[in-house]
Amino acid sequence: MIILLVFLALLFVIVMMVISIYNRLVRLRNNREQAFADIDVQLRQRHDLIPQLVETVKGYMVHERGVLTEITEARANAMKASTINEKIAAETRLSTALDGLRVSVEAYPDLKASQNFMDLQNEISDVENKLAAARRFFNSATKELNVAVEMFPSNIIAAMFNFRREMMFELGEQRATIEQPPKISF
Repeated sequence: MIILLVFLALLFVIVMMVISIYNRLVRLRNNREQAFADIDVQLRQRHDLIPQLVETVKGYMVHERGVLTEITEARANAMKASTINEKIAAETRLSTALDGLRVSVEAYPDLKASQNFMDLQNEISDVENKLAAARRFFNSATKELNVAVEMFPSNIIAAMFNFRREMMFELGEQRATIEQPPKISF
């Protein structure tokens, strides 16, 4: 009789531990999805500002149609992306295209002096700053989930219930450019 009670108590403890670990994994996954929803809000604002920016720039940048086309295509792809991983890839491409625009703008002093352009640039900079903060929060939530999915004993429960390591929202190709020190020449 005592052996049966000990066995039932041990079984109860194990079941409670499994439930606790499962609930933690669900909470972490939901935190990650909520963090991406915050990013999505900023991405929508960014997507709404881009057509205005492109229209403002079109009149000045007659020779830079390729840059504007790339931005327009990247925006369209970003808006069509449905999964988190697709959105991450599409947004990385859009960020790269916007960086190309920033470089091209340097050759057009009249454009840089336009108040409408300056206002749009400020709005986009504000959205980009908010987006960077939202990405940091998303990556923190993703890291927390990934650690839980990989650590023992939660990795066993994660494998049983199909929790897996998730992708971070990284800068991709831009990281190499950002991490290089600026070149100064006279």
